[in-house]
Amino acid sequence: MYNSKISGLGYYVPENVVTNDDLSKMMDTNDAWIQERTGIKERHWIKDGSDDTAATMGIKAAKIAMERATVTAKDIDFIVFATLSPDYYFPGCGVMIQEMLGLDTVGAIDIRNQCSGFIYAISTADQFIKTGMYKTVLVIGSEFHSGGLDKTTKGRNVSVIFGDGAGAAILTREEDTSKGILSTHLHSEGKFAKELIVEFPSINHWIPEIIANHGKEEPSYYPYMDGQLVFKNAIVRFSEVINEGLEKNNLTASDINMFIPHQANLRISQFVQRRFKLADNQVYNNIMKYGNTTAASIPIALTEAWEQGKIKKGDLVVLAAFGSGFTWGSVIIRW
Repeated sequence: MYNSKISGLGYYVPENVVTNDDLSKMMDTNDAWIQERTGIKERHWIKDGSDDTAATMGIKAAKIAMERATVTAKDIDFIVFATLSPDYYFPGCGVMIQEMLGLDTVGAIDIRNQCSGFIYAISTADQFIKTGMYKTVLVIGSEFHSGGLDKTTKGRNVSVIFGDGAGAAILTREEDTSKGILSTHLHSEGKFAKELIVEFPSINHWIPEIIANHGKEEPSYYPYMDGQLVFKNAIVRFSEVINEGLEKNNLTASDINMFIPHQANLRISQFVQRRFKLADNQVYNNIMKYGNTTAASIPIALTEAWEQGKIKKGDLVVLAAFGSGFTWGSVIIRW
């Protein structure tokens, strides 16, 4: 058995910055209301006419990660792509990455676990490397949310939260099993599937049928979220899955050097930080700048923390996420 390690990181966000004041011109909201409830000040949204998509943003992040890992297209054995906002209903973005990077006919899979997508993607890549099947895996989390949001007052509770962007990681084989990804932990609870959902379109409900039967104002086109229920479950599951990872590796919260949570809501991150008695310099949050970028949020935050020197060799790094499904998970890394 081997371990996998993160050998390179990269991220990309669109240039177009949308502030809370900008949103107040589209819907009945204001900067104070948004910051109080979410901690978000601004987010990046793809401009109309841009060539940015989930796949093309993923490519931009991937190229940075590859350069930093000093790997070429010929070195990549497999692709794992996490997104809830793919370029097409099918095929998935993973195969598009294979073509865009000019890779050999390597395998590619898409992970559809929304806010937990990158955690699931890292875990999947880690298993392939641990078992010896692959040596180098490209993992991408990328989201194009802004094209599918209800940017009216009716949709403000959800639409103010989300941003666009992509993050990528190169995972490679590490023969020293005391280093790299020590363990990953994944969970789901499908009874809450409809508490954070985009109901249509689906195989059973194609768009022409929806328009014919419900009209263009059918609300199920847009994301629905029971915010209070999600918040309550998130703070419980975050704590559980972090403790699960620590106990698996005979560690405690005092061993954590850097905790990077999924950037869903600053209040959730702060609650978990207090529960584990972590100092501000032990937690990295950037939701203030980017909003919730779902599968991209952890790799973007992880890349920024590493770029700023907040993660050093030998540090214990904990990643954790909770989201639609419900799904949640954690990754324990010895950097």
